[in-house]
Amino acid sequence: MKSEFSRTFRLDELGGGPRAISIAAEEGERAALAVRFDLIGIDRLEATAELARDGHIVTATGRLEGEVIQACVASGEPVPARIAEDFALRFVPKGAESDADEIELAESDLDQLDYEGFSVDLGEAVAQTMALALDPFPRAPGAEEKLRAAGVLGEEDASPFAILKALKDKK
Repeated sequence: MKSEFSRTFRLDELGGGPRAISIAAEEGERAALAVRFDLIGIDRLEATAELARDGHIVTATGRLEGEVIQACVASGEPVPARIAEDFALRFVPKGAESDADEIELAESDLDQLDYEGFSVDLGEAVAQTMALALDPFPRAPGAEEKLRAAGVLGEEDASPFAILKALKDKK
């Protein structure tokens, strides 16, 4: 799959020391990412990072910032959101990990991405990091009332004690 926001960096061009990188998604890339991540729009997506290579492993540490518009889960109304997220990623060659059934993960292993060939795609990594930072249940003002009117229970109404109280009140 070709990434909508591809910013590849060849390993042989990274050298031995850290390299400062700044990337920003263009209008067409942001529109394509909005479709992919089911957003109304992405007004801005950019990142600054430092790439460092150690053999075939590349680390990327930095910060992404963006402005997105999500759809409210209750009404579909636009919900603007600002994203500011630090990231620390580790790119490893695909297949470099053991095929063992159980793998214990250390904290440094959690944000690991595979790559094929001789380059890493920082743009795709930033796009995925942005997607993970999105609010999974964005709500516009007044969304709670609309959800209640549709019969959706809030957390306080769905607890076991609230349900028992409602049953008791019906008697």
